[in-house]
Amino acid sequence: MENERIRRVLPRNVRLALSREPLEESRIQELRLRVNKPLLMIYNGHERMIGNQRDGPYLVTKEDVREMLEYVSNFSLYAYEQEMKQGFITIEGGHRVGITGQAIIENGRVKNLRHISSINLRMSHEAVGCADSVFPYITQEGRLCHTLIVSPPGCGKTTLLRDMIRQISDGNRWIGGMAVGVVDERSEIGGCYRGVAQNELGIRTDILDGCPKAEGMTMLIRSMSPAVLAVDEIGSADDVHAIEHAMHCGCRMLATIHADSMEELRRKPLIDRMVAEKRFERYILLGKRERVGQISGLFDSRGSLLYSDTVSAPC
Repeated sequence: MENERIRRVLPRNVRLALSREPLEESRIQELRLRVNKPLLMIYNGHERMIGNQRDGPYLVTKEDVREMLEYVSNFSLYAYEQEMKQGFITIEGGHRVGITGQAIIENGRVKNLRHISSINLRMSHEAVGCADSVFPYITQEGRLCHTLIVSPPGCGKTTLLRDMIRQISDGNRWIGGMAVGVVDERSEIGGCYRGVAQNELGIRTDILDGCPKAEGMTMLIRSMSPAVLAVDEIGSADDVHAIEHAMHCGCRMLATIHADSMEELRRKPLIDRMVAEKRFERYILLGKRERVGQISGLFDSRGSLLYSDTVSAPC
């Protein structure tokens, strides 16, 4: 693998196994290590088992997991206790290392994890310009429409959202630069490492990293006066109420949600009311028909199809 930031957190034997694979780095999405199980990779939207026909799949060992945790935590897991209780650690470059094991419970809440048995390394990919095709449809006479990105898991919604934020913040031919507030609850949009965003989100963007979405939206409205608010993976009642409050305050909203289709979106509790009331003016539906990041349809608030992507560059 060419990315030194990734290579230096991988166990030695895992690096060797990967070095034998013909891989294009930009297509690697996830790497999964489970003790005593085959090493798996999500590559260009598809699962791939690492190994060869002669020796079989590479089996991850306890030593591999221990070694990787040492590299990820700079040999001090204790210093990452706050991150670990959330189930992940963000490393330099904005890549996210998810972990599972035995939960340590204190006062009914997770205090930490021990006996780590699984690691999921999710690669942070930027695709500068992947949102170019949507801007003629999510803007009207220089005004940004409230927009919801609808997508199954793993279809590029966060990548698309990230590039939309960057372009809105910097400004482009469709819209002048605007102050954008980002609530990055799982450190996936900005990929902050030690408080600094590793992904490019534009010159007018303020990020609240690791903060719950609903609380963060209210904080940003009070403190930073954003013209646009952006959040990833909404769904709770608190999220919906905070979005409605932000809209009433005059903020334009960018958000994402998991759903396989517009029909499934309309069946989701809480969200169905927002759809019926036409709170969002645009819906971008992503799919995997030919590639990750393909726009299956871009719809207005009435459900009319405005655009469908079958040829533009992938996210």
